[in-house]
Amino acid sequence: MTRRSGKMQFLFWDFFFSVLLYLWILWIGGRTFLLHEGPMMALPQQEVTLLFLLYGLLVLTTLSGTIVSIMIGNQRYIRRFGAMVILVFATIVAAKGIFG
Repeated sequence: MTRRSGKMQFLFWDFFFSVLLYLWILWIGGRTFLLHEGPMMALPQQEVTLLFLLYGLLVLTTLSGTIVSIMIGNQRYIRRFGAMVILVFATIVAAKGIFG
């Protein structure tokens, strides 16, 4: 088994949890706002609060991974986290475009 440094393990797990958080946000947002049945009478406060918390965690994990990968000069994770940052902001812009 290949033994990797602690920085590389941090980057791997940070990217893994960033993707996991992103998929969780997509699942909750899609289930709450796109796949609901009937007219939405009021904004679901619990889901909106959870989405804000998850977006905050996603931004923290993505930016920490970006900073660490830049500090150690790992091009593979710089590209991955850069794509993740672009994906997060594109999702925010798309949600703003859909929901106003």
